[in-house]
Amino acid sequence: MTDKLTTLLAERGWILADGATGTNLFNMGLESGEAPELWNETHPDRIARLYQSALDAGSDLFLTNSFGGNWSRLKLHDAQGRVRELNRMAAEIGREVADRMDRPVIVAGSMGPTGEIMEPVGTLSHSAAVEMFHEQAEGLREGGVDLLWVETLSAREEYLAAAEGIALAGMPWAGTMSFDTAGRTMMGLTSSDMVEMVQSIDHAPLAFGANCGVGASDLLRTLMGFSDAHPNLPMIAKANAGIPKFHDGHIHYDGTPELMAKYALLARDIGATIIGGCCGTMPEHLAAMRAALETTPRGPRPTLEQIVAQIGPFSSDTDGTGNDPAGTAAPRKRERRGRRRNAASE
Repeated sequence: MTDKLTTLLAERGWILADGATGTNLFNMGLESGEAPELWNETHPDRIARLYQSALDAGSDLFLTNSFGGNWSRLKLHDAQGRVRELNRMAAEIGREVADRMDRPVIVAGSMGPTGEIMEPVGTLSHSAAVEMFHEQAEGLREGGVDLLWVETLSAREEYLAAAEGIALAGMPWAGTMSFDTAGRTMMGLTSSDMVEMVQSIDHAPLAFGANCGVGASDLLRTLMGFSDAHPNLPMIAKANAGIPKFHDGHIHYDGTPELMAKYALLARDIGATIIGGCCGTMPEHLAAMRAALETTPRGPRPTLEQIVAQIGPFSSDTDGTGNDPAGTAAPRKRERRGRRRNAASE
């Protein structure tokens, strides 16, 4: 049976994913340090509103409120015994929202990193990581998601453990990593490393790509690295809406809807077919991205100089692969922001 994601891509050639989870929930009243997944029980109306807002803005796919819903992260809130329950709730709310729509909508079960470092550098064993991802996958499957969506990972070992845990649940999946350290993930993977990895997995993802990171320019450069490695899978782009800035006691992202519309078109022209936003991406950004994708003809692959001109400078002079052609360095280095490490990464 053909999965929903492949069917939609075959019909249109691209689909619009959703935007931020954490940013939107903070705007709804989530407190810093609070586990968003507990809102699946205490504030299901707000979670339904989060999902619906993405669909109303034109998204074809949205992620469930389950990013930090694994044993390790929920243990920080004494909720490690509720993994399947809280993930099932996140999925059930999403399924109900999606089924009310008069068009096909994909409910993707979000699965973020465990928050631990795997052996041999850290203490988390492969088998323990597989079990964490499997347990979460089962809860999301029970709740009715169409596929699982691994996101914001940085380690090869953790990505492979996620793939194995998802295989045990017998679910289709997609998976992204965050390239936020001079073109590499925090654990050193390059864009070409990721392409090689995903194409070697037995229970391969339906699509792969990048999310979060430093800014839209850097993510687009990572996409170009994916494309240059000739992947045989659809590519995902979910960039942050600009750069975070601290103002009046809150984090704000400086990317405008107009900038995110330009980013969406550039991502499409590089070859991404699943395009959305990450931190700071609000419904107004999604609406602008949808309008741009629907009304602007496909163009040639952009150059790095064109990305800088339209979106802004890169945060580093290299994409991490060591294969940068001459003349592609950023016009100015920008201080790299630290990664957000709370449970709601968006």
